[in-house]
Amino acid sequence: MNKTDKMLVGERTFCVLLLLASLVIFYLAYQISGFSSVNSPGAFPIGVALVMILSAVKIAFELIGKTRPDCSDWLDAFRQFRDTHFPRRTLVFGLLAVAYLAAIQWASFYVSTFAFLVLSIVYLRGGRVLNAILIAAVLLVLIYLLFSLAFSVYLP
Repeated sequence: MNKTDKMLVGERTFCVLLLLASLVIFYLAYQISGFSSVNSPGAFPIGVALVMILSAVKIAFELIGKTRPDCSDWLDAFRQFRDTHFPRRTLVFGLLAVAYLAAIQWASFYVSTFAFLVLSIVYLRGGRVLNAILIAAVLLVLIYLLFSLAFSVYLP
C-alpha cells in the first residue's frame, strides 16, 4: 500500500460501523447456544461474526497509512459520499422498489410486479414504453409458470 493513498469519504465510519455490527452479531450468536459444539445452532452465526470482525480489523489497519479525504467540512463530505455511493439512478430505483413493496399490500402481486417492471425498465433504459410492456409481460408469464407449475405456489 502506498502511504499517499487517500481515504475515501465515509471509509473510517464504515469500518467502525462494521466492527460494531459484527460485535453485536457475535454477542447475539453466542446467546443462541454459546460454544457448545461445532454443529450447534449458533456456530454458523458466530463464524460469520468472527469473519466480519477480522474484516473490520484488516480495514482499520489499512486505514492507518492513508491520508484524510479532500473535503472542507462535513457537508462537503456528505455530498461527496452521496454522489459516489447514491447516484440519482440508484435513489430513483430504490424509491420504485419501496413503492413496489407497498403496492403489493393493496394490489395483487401480478399487477404491482407488472407496474414495477414497466416503470423500472422505462426509467433505466430510457423511455421505450412498448418494449418495457412486452418485456414485463413475458417476465410475468414466466414468473406465473414457474411458481404455479414448478413450485405449485399460487401467488395472490
